[in-house]
Amino acid sequence: MLRTDPPAPTAPATPRAPALRRPLLLAAGLGALLLCAALSLALGSRSIPLSTVVDALTGAAHGGDADVVTGLRVPRTLIGLAVGAALGVAGAVAQGVTRNPLASPVTLGINAGASLAVVAAIYALGLSRPVEYVWFAFAGAAVAAVSAYAMSRRGGDLDPVRLALGGTVLTVVLTSWTSALMLASHRTLDEARFWLAGSIAGRHLDTLLPVLPFLALGLVGALAVSPALNALALGDEAAQSLGVPVARIRVVGGLAVVLLAGSAVAVAGPVAFIGLAAPHLVRPLLGNDHRWLLPGCLVAGPLLLLAADVLGRLVVSPSEIEVGIVTAFLGAPLLAVLARKVAR
Repeated sequence: MLRTDPPAPTAPATPRAPALRRPLLLAAGLGALLLCAALSLALGSRSIPLSTVVDALTGAAHGGDADVVTGLRVPRTLIGLAVGAALGVAGAVAQGVTRNPLASPVTLGINAGASLAVVAAIYALGLSRPVEYVWFAFAGAAVAAVSAYAMSRRGGDLDPVRLALGGTVLTVVLTSWTSALMLASHRTLDEARFWLAGSIAGRHLDTLLPVLPFLALGLVGALAVSPALNALALGDEAAQSLGVPVARIRVVGGLAVVLLAGSAVAVAGPVAFIGLAAPHLVRPLLGNDHRWLLPGCLVAGPLLLLAADVLGRLVVSPSEIEVGIVTAFLGAPLLAVLARKVAR
């Protein structure tokens, strides 16, 4: 009887493959973001060749097209990058802190709180520039966040279902108050209606610069708590047993969300669903580890925002649809799908 040797054992899968997968996907996302930024500079009611865009950025071109690129589209694109990054990271931190997949600056009422505070400042004080009402946006966002959190407490624990319901109710109430203020004053209506639609069109860099320090501080706070958010996902008791200061992490994470969402609302108005969509698009690719999820949202947020802004320019060209309207139109079905998944 012939004797055959057993087959050679298969070498175990090297751990380098999954270790390299995340950086490669993140690099691919950065490449897509750069492409989307280039399209944001080139496309619109007046399409400009990419070669002319490059010449305008390097100072080699002058005239009408170059002025459009440098004077209008560069500030618009930079603001889109900053606002999208703020909203994407704010959504990921909000979902991590509350352990609620439906949490975002919109569903928690944070955007509505910031909007009401800004409109109230315009109505009562006659303010008209982000540098003037940025503090009101932060205050409104903070009050709304604390209110939603207080309504979600049950026996000292955070109830994710009550949080989602409380944030929804808060959003409805605050939005109705905002509408009442706008109807009470034609000046307030004229000043705030375009801003409330959520738009990065017509914004200049002096709109972004005053909020950059707060946005940067929010990003630093979010990245600082990212390892602790992984433990928080196991539950408060499990996180405490691992030595995680749950209360402190929730405070720092909440402040980061307020700073990020308040900065975004102050600059661009209440742009919806970027904070909700970005984490859910990143998780299937990079996983649930917040140390990767937050950098992924830092890329996915501006990618979604710029893509929606470019789409709004092209759909009804030569006119435009504000980016907040586009994201709301596309994000409403996503919210319905996520709500059905959570209900199961």
